[in-house]
Amino acid sequence: MELLFLVLFSLHILKTEAVDPDFPFKNHTFGQHWCYLSQKNEQPSCEDPRHWHTVDAKCKGSKQSPINIVTKNVIYNKNLTPLHFENYDVKGSSKWKIENNGHTVKVTLSTNPKIGGGGLKRKYKAIEFHLHWGVQEEQLYFPGSEHSIDGEKQAMELHIVHIREDVLNLADAKNFTDGIAVLAFFVKIDEENKNYATLISELDNIPQKDTSSWMEPLPLNSLLPPVYELEKYYRYEGSLTTPDCHETVIWTVFEKPIQLSLLQVSHFSTVHFEGKNSTFMSENFRPAQFLNGRSVYWSSASSLLPPAKVLLLALILPYLLNSLFQ
Repeated sequence: MELLFLVLFSLHILKTEAVDPDFPFKNHTFGQHWCYLSQKNEQPSCEDPRHWHTVDAKCKGSKQSPINIVTKNVIYNKNLTPLHFENYDVKGSSKWKIENNGHTVKVTLSTNPKIGGGGLKRKYKAIEFHLHWGVQEEQLYFPGSEHSIDGEKQAMELHIVHIREDVLNLADAKNFTDGIAVLAFFVKIDEENKNYATLISELDNIPQKDTSSWMEPLPLNSLLPPVYELEKYYRYEGSLTTPDCHETVIWTVFEKPIQLSLLQVSHFSTVHFEGKNSTFMSENFRPAQFLNGRSVYWSSASSLLPPAKVLLLALILPYLLNSLFQ
């Protein structure tokens, strides 16, 4: 009887492996649960960003995200004109789903605002947005943005995830090399942003993993800087910043940051990675990845990069001095 039970149990395990492509990654006892470094004390068996490739080999690819953008090395691209934001100013009638998925705070949109132009070869529809942030210790806030510019990070980073308008969902979009377009916005600690009040108030309703709530929808552009301040951005080809780290993402990283107060930013760390007595969710970002020969492009020739400013000053200074002493 025991032998029969073992045979049947083994058949069940094999069947599970065949049906579920994520098996055994869903079973934390196999050491295949991915996490952030800030979770290691509570979950020592989870795989932090240094070992995500053991969860999914794509996380060791050559086009991984995020990156550190070195401004002296970016390439001006005249095709990177201002993006077209379609229905970003529309408040839908259906509520947004906000959830704590154990890694971030994610908001699933009930409408599909679109982007186009800006060097994109097609239109993309927005499906969700989420955030990454750092940690506050006493009076200091340690930044948690994923991307950085010349090594400088900001407090948080907002990602608005878009997929090609001709696909059904994110899984379908991964089948195309240009299937996903993510808009990345830095979040800087400054003055209070009242447009975020609704979103932040909902955090109290999703205190632990796998909890969700429904929030009143907002015009998506109300969460962003004014459109006229979004002409300067960086563009590169990369990946999702969490496993499966799929390398089908067109990244647009904007220079102009969103502003939130320290109190607003800190409120994101009141939710938990797991249950209500688990670690507070903080430092949920992936470290910068190697460029591996990729180019990073820049949209604006109207405002010069620092090296160009120095060159211009060197050219103009002799003329100014000559004028003064005539």
